[in-house]
Amino acid sequence: MTRAVIQGLVLFFLPFVLFAGYLIARRRNPLLWNHWSDQSLWLTIAGLSFVIVSLVATGLLAERQTGTYVPTHVENGRVVPGHFE
Repeated sequence: MTRAVIQGLVLFFLPFVLFAGYLIARRRNPLLWNHWSDQSLWLTIAGLSFVIVSLVATGLLAERQTGTYVPTHVENGRVVPGHFE
């Protein structure tokens, strides 16, 4: 679950990081609000779009497990991890 949250945050902040790189390349100060004020709405929309597209792609393309799930159990004194049969 933590990986999914971190992945979503990275995808959301990607447009902001790229825009900051653009400002640095143009020799502008990326810490001044006047450079960000006009672009903040579009950067937010782009970040949310990246997250939504990644969630839809994961839902459509993720590997599906078929069969019956056998939970973790002990056989002959050894722990057998859960698996699908």
